[in-house]
Amino acid sequence: MEGHTAQILALASALAWASGINVYAAILVLGILKLTGLVALPHELDTLATMPVIATAAVLFAGQFIADKIPGVDTLWDSVHTFIRVPAGAFLAAATLGDADAALKVAAALAGGALSLGTHATKAGGRLFVNSHIPIIGTIAASLGEDVLAIGGLFLAATHPAAFLGLLVLAIVAMAVLLWWLAKFVAFAARKVAGLFGTHAAAK
Repeated sequence: MEGHTAQILALASALAWASGINVYAAILVLGILKLTGLVALPHELDTLATMPVIATAAVLFAGQFIADKIPGVDTLWDSVHTFIRVPAGAFLAAATLGDADAALKVAAALAGGALSLGTHATKAGGRLFVNSHIPIIGTIAASLGEDVLAIGGLFLAATHPAAFLGLLVLAIVAMAVLLWWLAKFVAFAARKVAGLFGTHAAAK
């Protein structure tokens, strides 16, 4: 795969993937990479390297950094950001292709949105499990791990695109398995809650 093509594909995939975890970190890191000249981006993403966007992303990242480490608050934050992370991932994936054919950009947006949704669902579902089993300490550890994963993944995509793409394939497989397991956990938890409400109703 040609070096430039590999980097564009890796960046588009990394942005969609990272957006599902922490969209503000994704925008902040991309803006800094562009501003420092470490990556070449299409003009559609030039605004991400401006100080107003970088400063705003930094403030929002700081907000998520705090909220994401408080059990319960992190779940509420994830719920609200369902409507932010997925569209942002789709947009960033498409915009990274620059002036490519419109059909390719639509395909990139669809694939990017699906990837963002997958990582977002894994993050949100994983938090429900962590909060119910290892609150506070587990929540903080999970949040820090997610931050490192998202930021590290973006840097890897920018500096070693082929390595990132290979790891992304493994990550998608692992994510699919984890989502299947989390779906079973959520269904079990829902049955337990429904059973408790049923018991209380019968007692009355």
